[in-house]
Amino acid sequence: MKTLVFCAAAMAAALAAGPTLAQELVARQGDDSVRLSDTACSSELVLSRIDPSEKEEYKAASALFQGQRFNACWRMMGNVAHLVYEDGDQGIIPVAELKPELTA
Repeated sequence: MKTLVFCAAAMAAALAAGPTLAQELVARQGDDSVRLSDTACSSELVLSRIDPSEKEEYKAASALFQGQRFNACWRMMGNVAHLVYEDGDQGIIPVAELKPELTA
């Protein structure tokens, strides 16, 4: 997961209204993708890796990387989405690389 880097086209307008999403946002690179949801993170495995004082900030996410699906949690940190994966890896995705699900 550490090598998961996205170089998709920019579309920051999807988050212009703030951290609440109307739909999932997606970043893609080839067959790999990361989906960010606006629902609270419920993965106990991922939440166990997050500082207890920050858990409420994290939302649900999932990633498809080299054919494998990973659960994750994410939160906004400035102009990037910070992700924590179930295997302990972490990553960031610039907001400019996220697109609404239907146009990704």
